[in-house]
Amino acid sequence: MITNLDPSSALFAANLNSLEQRLDTANEQISSGKKINVASDAPDQIGELLQLRADQQHNSQVQSNLSLAQTNATAADNALQSAIQLMNTATQLATQGANETQTAATRTDLAQQVQSLQEEMVAYSQTQVQGNYIFSGDQPQGPQYQLDLSAPKGVDQLSIAASTQQIEDPAGGSFPASMTAQQIFDDTDTVTDADGNTTVVPASDNVFNALNTLRVALLKNDQTGIANSLSLIRDASNQLNAADAFYGAVENRVQDATNFATNYGTQLQTEIGNMQDTDIPTADMQLTQDETQLEAAFTIQGKMPTSTLFNYLG
Repeated sequence: MITNLDPSSALFAANLNSLEQRLDTANEQISSGKKINVASDAPDQIGELLQLRADQQHNSQVQSNLSLAQTNATAADNALQSAIQLMNTATQLATQGANETQTAATRTDLAQQVQSLQEEMVAYSQTQVQGNYIFSGDQPQGPQYQLDLSAPKGVDQLSIAASTQQIEDPAGGSFPASMTAQQIFDDTDTVTDADGNTTVVPASDNVFNALNTLRVALLKNDQTGIANSLSLIRDASNQLNAADAFYGAVENRVQDATNFATNYGTQLQTEIGNMQDTDIPTADMQLTQDETQLEAAFTIQGKMPTSTLFNYLG
């Protein structure tokens, strides 16, 4: 490009432009609080910065998932603690019913109390958090069981969905955070006969079956059946305690994972801040220096001689 400026004026203009650009940059960094506002501000660092931001976003999602998992685990823990208390009450009712001094009428009254326990137990299997049935596995839109006293175990099974969801641990790996109502309340065994035919039957620790067996024995005034149901109730109580222990372990692991994610999030924010945020004192100092240089440049330029050869020609 052809210019009419002499070399010294051209140099002054170039230096002036450089100073003004530095002033604009310093002002923008101070006003925005960021020293990287667009990719061109630090092309050699933008890739690392974008990765840090992606890691931060992912960590935030992990924290959100952990929070929901903790809420679900706490709700499950509370429900199972209450279910265990129900089984303790069932043990007391079975012990009363097995007493030979009881009559058919008093055992019928006890059966009504056991029925109430069954209704409550099914309600615990239908525990909800934020509208989701937490014991329904991969189909949380509805419960896995409903009460049906005419059924062999006193319940109807509405779905057989497993629980395959895994919770990501920010420290590495993942872990299961839930059990299904089928696993907790309706444990089964597979029996094979002499001909090789298989049949699914209630396991000895099947909670629904234990309560229904006790209720039916009380209604039938079957003292032996009532006594035999005590072992089923004991095994069912152990099953509920085992499930409760599972959720206690989940709560602990979720808490550890949450603590890790919180610390990791702080680390990421620090790294992003170190890379992106403006060092205000340094930027202010640079701005002052540039403004001083700009003022000095104009002063010096104003004192430069402006005479040319034509001033000396007559």
